[in-house]
Amino acid sequence: MGALARALPSILLALLLTSTPEALGANPGLVARITDKGLQYAAQEGLLALQSELLRITLPDFTGDLRIPHVGRGRYEFHSLNIHSCELLHSALRPVPGQGLSLSISDSSIRVQGRWKVRKSFFKLQGSFDVSVKGISISVNLLLGSESSGRPTVTASSCSSDIADVEVDMSGDLGWLLNLFHNQIESKFQKVLESRICEMIQKSVSSDLQPYLQTLPEIDSFADIDYSLVEAPRATAQMLEVMFKGEIFHRNHRSPVTLLAAVMSLPEEHNKMVYFAISDYVFNTASLVYHEEGYLNFSITDDMIPPDSNIRLTTKSFRPFVPRLARLYPNMNLELQGSVPSAPLLNFSPGNLSVDPYMEIDAFVLLPSSSKEPVFRLSVATNVSATLTFNTSKITGFLKPGKVKVELKESKVGLFNAELLEALLNYYILNTFYPKFNDKLAEGFPLPLLKRVQLYDLGLQIHKDFLFLGANVQYMRV
Repeated sequence: MGALARALPSILLALLLTSTPEALGANPGLVARITDKGLQYAAQEGLLALQSELLRITLPDFTGDLRIPHVGRGRYEFHSLNIHSCELLHSALRPVPGQGLSLSISDSSIRVQGRWKVRKSFFKLQGSFDVSVKGISISVNLLLGSESSGRPTVTASSCSSDIADVEVDMSGDLGWLLNLFHNQIESKFQKVLESRICEMIQKSVSSDLQPYLQTLPEIDSFADIDYSLVEAPRATAQMLEVMFKGEIFHRNHRSPVTLLAAVMSLPEEHNKMVYFAISDYVFNTASLVYHEEGYLNFSITDDMIPPDSNIRLTTKSFRPFVPRLARLYPNMNLELQGSVPSAPLLNFSPGNLSVDPYMEIDAFVLLPSSSKEPVFRLSVATNVSATLTFNTSKITGFLKPGKVKVELKESKVGLFNAELLEALLNYYILNTFYPKFNDKLAEGFPLPLLKRVQLYDLGLQIHKDFLFLGANVQYMRV
């Protein structure tokens, strides 16, 4: 990983995607807030990472001409240049609304060691040197944007480095003589170092940082999240807030969404490094995708019913309360096919989460010809309470259903009391349907964090129409 890619903890790069908004005026589904505390942590991490990376770079050789008294013109060469020590003392990371980030480093110093040699037609001299570079200042502006898919991009829009003082000390044959030309040599050193620093940063942005931004998490094999912005970031002295669209969409075919994100009135909290506000819009667009994929459909056959059940999925078992079914289709098995006509929507209210799914169940007789004959339709309603938690990188959930209420909607075999099927449906829903759904929820919804970023000191609040998560950040170094 290059210097700049290590220098900015990835949480910042995920949050500060300050491109030109693509859907200006729409309410965001996801808001990321980074506080001054978070920016200071990022600057500190950046300083440590950049300092470590500088010790690994190799400076280019450089040459020049000089006039040696009583000898004439000669040519010097400085080679095998390595940064021996590095001390970066102060850094600052500031948001630039509508553009990106500004990283500045000041009051820093490095020591460079290497070899020198001087060539003249009839002689060659060489030795070692030590360079002390003081008063280094670096300023980098990162322009952050997004691809057509909404994924982030980053470029270094500007970079400058300045060195206040360079002192060169040379040893070896005629080292004392070269020291007479220290002004010329020190000036050349200064120009080489200043250009090399920005060259290194520009290369790191394109070859390391840009690919690193692509590690923003995806949902799963067929769903993804839109990270494009809906308005320009809001910057104050205490924080930066970035508003993402946050829509969950199908990878293969993106259908129009009629849902609208509600306005989120966020609490004025700044004690933690980062905060996330996640609208019910995010979860409900996910529900649309999974509903379209048929994830909520199910079927029940007799072999799925517990052996001790009073009701079997056979026409014989239904004879006491649906006698016509048994007469028309004697000694045949039944299959129940369930579907959710519309995607269930999650409701957020202060301190509470709930969802009211509505299902329809069609009953079929399995004929000897292997075809299926529809015989009746049921409606099934239940209220479900939801529990959400979040860990170092994602939100997880768990649904706890209430008792189902069954009604007969259509029948080709006469009217009957559908409530007699409630026990059977309760068993299936509690032991098969919701466990399958909860397994999916346990996989979690990823927060917009890049690789090697973890959250700790977590806090979760449930407000009207949105979740509000607060956390501190830890960047896991390789």
